[in-house]
Amino acid sequence: MSKAAAKVQAQIVRILIPAGKAAPTPPVGPALGARGVKSMDFCKEFNARTAHIEPGTPTPTLITVQPDRTFTFITKTPPTTYFLKKAAGIEKGTGKPGHEIVGTVSLKHIYEIAKVKQTDEHLKHLRLEAIASTVVATAKTLGVQVVP
Repeated sequence: MSKAAAKVQAQIVRILIPAGKAAPTPPVGPALGARGVKSMDFCKEFNARTAHIEPGTPTPTLITVQPDRTFTFITKTPPTTYFLKKAAGIEKGTGKPGHEIVGTVSLKHIYEIAKVKQTDEHLKHLRLEAIASTVVATAKTLGVQVVP
């Protein structure tokens, strides 16, 4: 690939933004400003698109910036750890996974989280049980015990 062809490729920016609270401050402003995108335009569109989600929910966002400085973005479901901490009622996970238990969640919670995560594009092809098992593994690393 020549140098000229390399310059016209779209750039992808991955950011974790609180739902409905995007502002042209860091991390959004610098990440988009460096690529020549008006961060205010993105913030307005993002906040409008995430208005139905509880404000402040961390939302992984994939922003594709075209060479002509236009952008498109897709939002994904919040991180599994966010759901687990919310379900267990804890602020943060343990410092010693496997040794300390900081909270508990039921299997019902695990399947509810798996159902939400199943809507993500990269998990659509997986069975619900497979997604649930990854949620259980994440719970273990957070120090959250899964009870039947």
